Amino acid sequence: MDVLIKIKDREGIVHELQAPTDMAMNIMELCKAYELPVEGTCGGMAMCASCQCYVLNDVALPEMGDDEEAMLSEAFYVKPNSRLGCQIPITESLEGLELELAPEN
Repeated sequence: MDVLIKIKDREGIVHELQAPTDMAMNIMELCKAYELPVEGTCGGMAMCASCQCYVLNDVALPEMGDDEEAMLSEAFYVKPNSRLGCQIPITESLEGLELELAPEN
């Protein structure tokens, strides 16, 4: 099953992405699959903040882990609604999620 996720890029364009819930993908990988400008330099290990995004609406997300919290404490452009895309697995509960890509460092 696919879920609809909206992601606003750094030019302000909103992309409506169909995200498969059966491929063990995360938000960073989804962005890369659709060729959105997300580096994912560390390969999804929460060791860089190149996939940082802002959560724009109230969708239940998994709790933030220690690695993600530590990375966001050092990253640029962090807001209270910041998350690392690599730490958000795509599941059915993400239906309707709206995100905005953080500025590049």
